[in-house]
Amino acid sequence: MTTKRTARHPREIADCVSAFLQDGDLEGITTMFHPECQIFFPPDQPPHEGLSGVRAAFGDLVAIRPTIKSDVFSEVINGDIALLRANWRVVAPDGSTLAEGKSTEVARKLDNGGWVYLIDCPNGPPRA
Repeated sequence: MTTKRTARHPREIADCVSAFLQDGDLEGITTMFHPECQIFFPPDQPPHEGLSGVRAAFGDLVAIRPTIKSDVFSEVINGDIALLRANWRVVAPDGSTLAEGKSTEVARKLDNGGWVYLIDCPNGPPRA
């Protein structure tokens, strides 16, 4: 069962995703993404799109139940759109680092006041 979590500020989205990962809640993770989202991971492949893409991108991680440590160092908000940049790490329950990088994300504010990822580039924007 999905616990209700809402990111009230764009920089809180990663913390919500991390909490859902720790709970093993894949459907909860999808609530942190816009239905028309794109996830550019791995960066050398076509993006995952929509909520089915979120499930594909996070499906294997849910079983591990890692923590995402995100240090947002830039947050620019213009109305209902935000641009985020962050240093992040995915940490396994044993404390080992599974992945890390510098991300660029575009977030969108929903009608309920919560923020979700619209474009997620965990390793920065893809090359044209």
